[in-house]
Amino acid sequence: MRLEPIANPALTRRLGLPALALGATVLVASLLSALAGADPFAVLGLILKGAAGSKFAALETLNRATPLIFTGLAVAVAFRAKLWNIGAEAQLYAGAIVTVFLATGLLAGTGLWGMALVAALAMLAGALVLLGPVMLKTRFGVDEVVTTLLFNFIMLLIVSWLLEGPMKDPAGMGWPKSEPLERAMRLPRLAEGLRLHWGFALALIAAVLVWFLQARTTLGYEMRAVGHNPRAAAFAGIPVNPVLVRTALLSGGLAALAGYSEVAGLKGHLSLDLSPGFGYTGIIVAMLALLHPLGVVFTAIFVAGIFVGSDSMSRAAGVPTYIADMLLASALLLMVLAIGLTRYRVVWK
Repeated sequence: MRLEPIANPALTRRLGLPALALGATVLVASLLSALAGADPFAVLGLILKGAAGSKFAALETLNRATPLIFTGLAVAVAFRAKLWNIGAEAQLYAGAIVTVFLATGLLAGTGLWGMALVAALAMLAGALVLLGPVMLKTRFGVDEVVTTLLFNFIMLLIVSWLLEGPMKDPAGMGWPKSEPLERAMRLPRLAEGLRLHWGFALALIAAVLVWFLQARTTLGYEMRAVGHNPRAAAFAGIPVNPVLVRTALLSGGLAALAGYSEVAGLKGHLSLDLSPGFGYTGIIVAMLALLHPLGVVFTAIFVAGIFVGSDSMSRAAGVPTYIADMLLASALLLMVLAIGLTRYRVVWK
């Protein structure tokens, strides 16, 4: 058996195999539900109902999708240039730290322009967090998978220290959380009485801007060229290392916006459990979207729907919510297989 590259895959192959992977994912979910002692069709129905069965459920799904869109975009941008950013979690927390530090300090009460400045500086913080690993990669050849992954744990330790020390809320009754943001520095709600906030609209705008940058600008072309073949790109006169640095700045900034939106739009304060793994889930979102910025929006909503629906399903059917994690892991593995079979055919000898 050997793999033979396909020069120009047909449209039916490029779309059919990923669709088949999603269908196989549903089959895996059904088998897992049966093993848990529940009716597979009832479980899938409860997940769908919990994710989109009411106005509240649908808006809650969009709310959960907001940080996933940002982290999915961050991963998609980096992976497109073959920059393996596994540290979106660290960049998210960097953005959250800067948001709380500025919105409860120097820029407290400054209103709309202050909120815009806080968002911009949060993006800068996330960009700088990723700048270190990419400089180590371009200058010394250090594998960025290792450095970005380690930064996640380092950042969590920094957040823990801050919440037990300099940023601890004096009125928090001992709980490790920061001082809450005042109302003037919070993102307003999109729907009155519900939790969906303007961070979701900001995520949609970011997806469109990233798509435009990748599809219609010189930098986007350079990022794609470096991702396809860095040696050929360098031979064509494209500055590979500067392109990787620009890619890292954009990727880290997008991930930091997830932290900004969660603090300013939803939680209102920083805590150690601000992210239940949004940075890592962003990798799944980006891969399911085939690294397409607009596709990230739909896959983020899909993944968020699985999480929200699984919470509701678990209460109604008595099935563990770990099925959602197994479902996403299966979806990722099957999608990676589908992508591979899109570009290569198996030849038997």
